[in-house]
Amino acid sequence: MEYPNYAPGALRFFDAPAQQRTIAESHVQPNVINGAAYRLNLIGCGMIGREHMRVATLLGKAVVNGVFDTSVESLEIASKDFSSYANTELVIYGSLEEACFDESVDALLICTPNFTHFEILQTAIKSGKALFLEKPMATDLFEAATVVALAQKYSNCIQLGMQYRYKSQYSEAFHLIKSMQVLGDVKTISMSEYRPPFLDKVNQWNKFNEKSGGTLVEKCCHYFDLINMMAQARPVRVFASGGQAVNFKDFSYQGKASDIDDNAFVIIEYDNGIRANFTLNMFCPELYEELIVVGSSGRITASEKSSFVDGRVSKATLVLENDAEAGEQIFDLTYADLVERSGHHGATFFEHMALIDRLDGKLTDSATPLQGLWALIVASAAQESIVSGAPTIIDDYITDLNLEDALK
Repeated sequence: MEYPNYAPGALRFFDAPAQQRTIAESHVQPNVINGAAYRLNLIGCGMIGREHMRVATLLGKAVVNGVFDTSVESLEIASKDFSSYANTELVIYGSLEEACFDESVDALLICTPNFTHFEILQTAIKSGKALFLEKPMATDLFEAATVVALAQKYSNCIQLGMQYRYKSQYSEAFHLIKSMQVLGDVKTISMSEYRPPFLDKVNQWNKFNEKSGGTLVEKCCHYFDLINMMAQARPVRVFASGGQAVNFKDFSYQGKASDIDDNAFVIIEYDNGIRANFTLNMFCPELYEELIVVGSSGRITASEKSSFVDGRVSKATLVLENDAEAGEQIFDLTYADLVERSGHHGATFFEHMALIDRLDGKLTDSATPLQGLWALIVASAAQESIVSGAPTIIDDYITDLNLEDALK
C-alpha cells in the first residue's frame, strides 16, 4: 500500500515574491474575541499546551474557552500566562469528561504527555467534536493503528500535531520540489537535527522510553513524516544506530534511571528507489535543522538556525541550485517576528490556521492519522534496528505487528 501521495499545492507556501515573505497583518488578530468563530478546550496545559493557547489567541479566529489538567502546577502556570494576554476568563474543568462534553465548545486539543494520548482519546472521541491530537498520537504501533481505525469511522476531523510541516523552509522546499519540479526526479533525502537535550516536563516523563515512546518516536516523528511525504513511497527497509552518549546518564526519577537515546543515524530505503537518511544529536549548545534534497537536476538545502537563549534571533534559509539557473539562489524565509516568536518558529501559528480551515470544512495540508502511523512505523522500525543491530524489513515488521488492516 502506497504512502498517501502528496497533492500538488497541498502544503502551505508563500504567495509573496522571493525575499519578500511576510505574514499579512490580517492573519494576526490578537484578542479579536467577538469575531472568533470557534471555542477551544485544551486537555493538558503543559509547555506545548500553553503554546497552543497563546497561538490560538494570537490568531484570533478561535477563543480558548477552558482547560483540564491533573497537574495543579500546570494549571496555575497556564492561568497566569493566559491572563497576561487574553481578555476572557479561562474555565478550569474538574474532570476530563466535563472538558470534553461541554456543548459550547467546538474542538478539543489533546496536549498531554505522550503515554496518555491514546487513553484520553477514548473519552474525547465520544464528544463528536473536532479533535487535535498532539504528536505522537500514541507510544506504540498497535494503539496508533487503533487511532487510524477510529478516525476512519469518525464523523468529525482528527488533526495530528505535526507542526514541522508548517516551518517556512520546509513548506517552501515542498512547493519548489513537488509543485514546481525544480529538481526533476527526487533521488536522495537527507535530514538532520542538532539541538540541546530534552527540556524538563511534568514528572520528567520525556526522559523514559516507556513514557515517551522513545526519542525517535517522541522527537523525530516530525522528521519521518516530512521524509515520507518527500519520498512519496512506501518504506522498505530501515537501518539505524544510536544510543545514550551524554544526556541524563546519571539522571533518575522516582528511583528509575533515564534510558532515553540522545543520538542516532537512520537510513531509510523506499520502494521507488529513493534513499533517505536522518541524523539526530541532542547534546549541542544550539539548534540547527537541515533538509537536503537532491534530484536528477539540482539540489535544495533548507535550514533553520535558532537559539534557546532569549533575545537571539532565529533564521530560516533555503538554497536552490539546479540546471536551470547559474550558481545558487538563496532565500531568507524567516517568518515575521510576531509569528516567529509565537511557537516553533511560526509553525504552530500556521498549524492553527489549518485547524480553523478544518473547522470551516475546508481541505487542508494537516497531518492525518494514517500519515502519523507511517511516521511512527519508520521511527519504531529505527528504534528496533538500534536494539537488534540489524536492518528492520518493513513488510515483515508490519506483518509481525498485525498492522496490515490499518494501512489499507
